[in-house]
Amino acid sequence: MPKKLLFSLLLLLALVVAGVEVVRVLTPWMDRWGASDAEIAAAFPGDELLPRPAAIANRAVTIHAPPEKIFPWLLQLGAEKGGMYSYSWFETYLLNCRLDNADRIHPEWQDLKVGDLVKMCPGTSGPPPYETAQITPNRSLVLGHRENGKWVDLWLFTIIPQSTGVSRLVLRTRTNAVGGFWDVIHPGIFIMERGMLLGIQQRAGGLTP
Repeated sequence: MPKKLLFSLLLLLALVVAGVEVVRVLTPWMDRWGASDAEIAAAFPGDELLPRPAAIANRAVTIHAPPEKIFPWLLQLGAEKGGMYSYSWFETYLLNCRLDNADRIHPEWQDLKVGDLVKMCPGTSGPPPYETAQITPNRSLVLGHRENGKWVDLWLFTIIPQSTGVSRLVLRTRTNAVGGFWDVIHPGIFIMERGMLLGIQQRAGGLTP
């Protein structure tokens, strides 16, 4: 084998190993980004739908708004509606999923019901849409995927009002999708979810997205 090719293969292997190690080290931080110990330990609506998941992640932000100003943004989540409020560059160029992220509440998108689908990408592209599992007005929204009638992953959005007049928005992921491909895309999922939480924070809190 030519020395240059051997060197290139060894360099590629070293980069892969280094990348895997970086993800391993950062995963505990990514999986509790912004969330307090109390929020991580708390029981939230929807936990019971997948009581023993293979993995759990909690991410949270503080929003300078009451729950009733935040919840409408959750109700219009999804492609062909309010979008995902995340990083447009990430959605368009890395995920190949061009979304129009709304900057206002649309009354026509506020009638979400249990069983409704929430699409990640427009048209028929992208991953399977989420199914709406539970809705508690101004408190929580639970979305997920089912296989053979059983929930296999969940997004739990929970709004917790604070005595100071602000609110905490916690996004908890409960999933059985771990290992292999899922470990590879784990950082990308974190980037997207972080962007989504910050996008909701900006919009509901009256800041410029």
